[in-house]
Amino acid sequence: MYFGRAIAVAAPAGLIIWLFANIQIGDSSILTYVANFLDPFASLMGLDGYILTAFILGLPANEIVLPIILMSYIGQGSLVSMEENMAIRQILVQNGWTLLTGINVMLFTLLHFPCGTTLLTIKKEAGGWKWAILSFALPTVCGIVLCMFTTLVWNVFVV
Repeated sequence: MYFGRAIAVAAPAGLIIWLFANIQIGDSSILTYVANFLDPFASLMGLDGYILTAFILGLPANEIVLPIILMSYIGQGSLVSMEENMAIRQILVQNGWTLLTGINVMLFTLLHFPCGTTLLTIKKEAGGWKWAILSFALPTVCGIVLCMFTTLVWNVFVV
């Protein structure tokens, strides 16, 4: 049953990610428009709009967040797989990643919503959406607040 829920979440999500990356409006993809819209809020968290967009689009499976970030940065219309750590590092640094960005990505990775399949399982097991919504909201709010706090402390004491 868990596998069935995973397919039910992943298939539509894959289509949405592909559409966001490949449908152009003017000179930019929908993905770029969404990232630019989220960028001011993401900056408060020490991230950028592409990173926050990747976390949102990564709801079906958290392990696709980094490939979505890399896809966004290199402008490809599909998820990327890179085996070379230095190539990944180079792409991230070229797109403005700093030590603070890395710290906040790690913090938010640890403290954000569980994957969509887990949320559907919680909903099914609990018999309603209340616990699933709480399971989404509580760690996500903690992650946002901790990233904002980390960014504030960094900007006051390090910069």
